[in-house]
Amino acid sequence: MSDHRIVRIDLDENSLGGGNANADHERRVAIADLLESNKFRPEADDAVGPYALRLAIEDDRLVFDVRQTDETPVRAFVFALGPLRRIIKDYFLICESYYEAVRDAPLAQIEAIDMGRRGVHNEGSTLLRERLTGKIEVDFDTSRRLFTLICALNRRAATP
Repeated sequence: MSDHRIVRIDLDENSLGGGNANADHERRVAIADLLESNKFRPEADDAVGPYALRLAIEDDRLVFDVRQTDETPVRAFVFALGPLRRIIKDYFLICESYYEAVRDAPLAQIEAIDMGRRGVHNEGSTLLRERLTGKIEVDFDTSRRLFTLICALNRRAATP
């Protein structure tokens, strides 16, 4: 019986650029939460977990390089970033508003922005899960954490 979960995740160093403290914190938390609890099952006849996952942006495409923990390749999945771009952009904008509000806005305003931020994050997670359908089976919490990491790669890949 296999164990369909991620036990190691690597973000491609070439996809990473300069980041800010908030983005770095979100990335570290998403990785820790993902490794603690996730459901991840590649749709491959011979896929046996647990898995190591490498996420990268290559040629403006999102790459999920899935391997067994001994580095035996399972399958690499490549996705166009286009369908996620608008949501990622919206997520970046609302995160900036949230971090600015945390500095000096009233609690009610911070909570309202945070609710909006979670809503956009959920929308991105749902879209990601739909994009993975037929390729990789994930639960909603796993797709949320993966969406956070994809945003981190996009933020960093867009940084000069």
